[in-house]
Amino acid sequence: MLPLFFVLAFAAGCAISVQAAVNAQLAAGFGGNVFAAAFYSFATGAVALGIIALGRGGLPTALTVLPSQPAWKLIGGLLGAGAIFSTVLLTPQIGLANLLILVIAGQLIASLTIDNFGLLQSAVKPVTTVKLIGAFCVICGALITLFADRLAAWADHLT
Repeated sequence: MLPLFFVLAFAAGCAISVQAAVNAQLAAGFGGNVFAAAFYSFATGAVALGIIALGRGGLPTALTVLPSQPAWKLIGGLLGAGAIFSTVLLTPQIGLANLLILVIAGQLIASLTIDNFGLLQSAVKPVTTVKLIGAFCVICGALITLFADRLAAWADHLT
């Protein structure tokens, strides 16, 4: 089952890239209205998930416990909306590859921090030296991706 989860995680990453590009084009189609495009994207996703949750059962019961939850557990939707909005806004400004390499770097640093300290009531998963080396490689890859044109021009000057 674990290999299937890895494939699904990879597919989710691919979907995020496609979603960012599609939503940026939707915003252009909406006359540059990034808020409308982000709203449409988030709303259609919410409707689809609502239908699935209703079909699986238990949604009304789950919703009744909302008032008893601490506020910090209820910000996931706002964070998701902010993430979608950011991709719609930033894709045409900095490019999809630059946007997503920075998103990935941010996700990696935040997730290692959350895992290492067990933040947000997560299980503690200590950051090992090998994980730090992997994170360093990803950050180096991000820098190469971000500054590829400048690095190529610099390399041309050396030859």
